[in-house]
Amino acid sequence: MEKITQTAGRNQLGTFAPDFAHYNDDVLFGENWNNQDIDLKTRCIITVVALMSSGITDSSLTYHLENAKAHGVTRAEIAAIVTHVGFYVGWPKAWAVFRLAKDVWNETEPELTEKEDAKCRKDHRN
Repeated sequence: MEKITQTAGRNQLGTFAPDFAHYNDDVLFGENWNNQDIDLKTRCIITVVALMSSGITDSSLTYHLENAKAHGVTRAEIAAIVTHVGFYVGWPKAWAVFRLAKDVWNETEPELTEKEDAKCRKDHRN
């Protein structure tokens, strides 16, 4: 397993909040993320779900979506995960995560015309 190393805490808060930087870089990412009881792909998914559940849709979620992609989470998997979790934590949270995930997975889709939308709805019912 690759060793996770983080320096964001020290880089951004090192002199302002050195204890927090230490906990972030050395404990959260150093010890916790390197614990081998959970594989990295699963850990990435859990983290995305936790942030989504908390309503966190800032750059930290983008970072963790990118991390999930880098550790093998596919576009289809993230779409299924966000849809599933959306039923439990709220549809608006799912929409917010999808906006970020589409950017991370570089997915841009044109909006459907009314005719295409009606066909999708009909096909989905069958």
